[in-house]
Parts: sequence; C-alpha cells; structure tokens
Amino acid sequence: MSSSSYIARKQELPLKGENTSLFLQVIISIAVFIFAITLSGVLSVDSMISSWNKSILGSLTVQIIPVNDTDKEKARAETLAYEEKAVDFLKSVNGVTKVTPLSDEQLNELLLPWLGDGVDISELPAPRIIDVRISPDADFDFAQLAKDLAAASPQASLDNHKLWLNKLIAFADGLNLIATTILLLVSAITSGAIFYTTQMSLGLHHHIIEILHIVGAKDAYIAQQYAKRMAFLGFIGGIIGLFFAVPAIFFIGNLALAIEGGIITEAGLNFGDWAVILLLPLFSMLIAMLTAYYTVKKTLKKML
Repeated sequence: MSSSSYIARKQELPLKGENTSLFLQVIISIAVFIFAITLSGVLSVDSMISSWNKSILGSLTVQIIPVNDTDKEKARAETLAYEEKAVDFLKSVNGVTKVTPLSDEQLNELLLPWLGDGVDISELPAPRIIDVRISPDADFDFAQLAKDLAAASPQASLDNHKLWLNKLIAFADGLNLIATTILLLVSAITSGAIFYTTQMSLGLHHHIIEILHIVGAKDAYIAQQYAKRMAFLGFIGGIIGLFFAVPAIFFIGNLALAIEGGIITEAGLNFGDWAVILLLPLFSMLIAMLTAYYTVKKTLKKML
C-alpha cells in the first residue's frame, strides 16, 4: 500500500481533540449572532428607504389654511372655495397625475391619534388637506410651483416631502454605514481568531507535520485537513448563533411594530432578506475554511 493512498484515507493530525475547538465555536456563534442582528437592521433600513421612495417621494401635500371668521359656516364655505381653486390649479399642472382632497372622515382619521375619540373636526379650525400624486420623471421647480399655487389660492401652502425626507434618508444612510462597519469588524475579528488559532495548532503539531512531509504529504493536503475541520466548526458555530439570532430579530421587529403610526413600521424583512440571513452558517463555514486553508499554506512556507 502506497503512502499516498494511506494519507488519503486517514487524517493524521489530531485536530478534533484540540481545546481551541470550543473556543472557536463560541467566537463564531457570537459573531454570527451579532452579524445576523446587524444585517437584519441593514436590510430593514434599506426596505424602509425603498418604501419611502415609492410612497412619499411620488407625492406632495397641499394644505389649505382655514379662514378665520366668527361665522363658522361662512368660514368653512370660504375655506372649501379656496380648496376648490387649489384643486383646479393643481390639475392643470404638467406632471401631476392625481389630485385628491381629503374628506372630513379621512381628516378625522388623521387627527384621531392626536385628538382622541369624540372630537368633531367641524368644530375645529382644522386645515383642509389635498393629496397630490406626481409623475416619477416630473421635474418641478417647487419654489415656483408654491408661488403659483399661492397666487391661485391664497390660503394654500405646498409641503414638499423631499425637504425633510432627504434628511431622514441621510440619517438612515448613516445608520447603514455604521452597521456595515460593524459587519466588517465582526468578520475581521472572526477571521483573526481563526488565523491565530490555526497558527497555534500548527505550532503544537509541528513534529507531526514534519513527519507527514517526510512520507510525501504536501502543504495543500495539510491545509485541507485544517480547512475541513474549521469549516465544520464554522458551520456548527453559525447554526448556534443563528438559533439565538432569529428570535432576537422577531423580538426587535415586534417592538418596531408597536410604534403605531411611526415611520419605523415601514421597515421589514422580505423572503429574500430572510434567505440571506439563514445562509449565514454557510457564510461562516466558508470564511473559516478559506481563512484556515490560506493560513496553513502561508505559515508552512515560513516554518519548513
């Protein structure tokens, strides 16, 4: 029987009994847990930004300031007249696809979280609201549009959502940058732990490796043994980390849903996002395998 066939059948390096295995599993489990939580946050923020872009950036809000008069019926009639003038003007603007004045019932629903039940909006000097949908490729001079609107209906004012939404998007982008930095740091720390653990193991098994070289083993064969072992540890550690991360993600998601009427509720994870998160054990396995393989190859060139 040739030495090469014997080597191919059996792993001579006692890697399974090393004390560092448990240490690496714990490190990888913690890393995958942090990675999964952070990644879910990144994906949720991306989903939230996409939702804002679709639902808000394609719309404008026009507010009709109520006429102030002691005669409430007269004031309401004048306010509705200004609303009608604003609607007529907006429908004539190129790029506006839909103009919808909100009814009293819709206004009541909007004000309900702030005023509570049992409030009659007709008794309050509440502004009229007009929802304006614009074409995605429309190029408006919003300052000029606001002036023309005020000329057509003096009680009307234009609210361009881009002015404040851009600030929210910039804030969300900042959160994404921080989260991405955390992901890179977690990956680097995990790879570093695997690197130094592998080097330590190579030092402990230095004499066995020398014997393997004498009987014909190549550096690639030794590196493959370490890569297989680290891949197993990476996968098991990833499964453990994901096991604790998934309930944590659902818990954080439920906290976000509890914020009624808030923009945070626009965040969410779709099927594709969950697929990426659930593949993290395979990712940790790949990182562990490649790190161990190239660490062994590089270290053996220096040792022998």
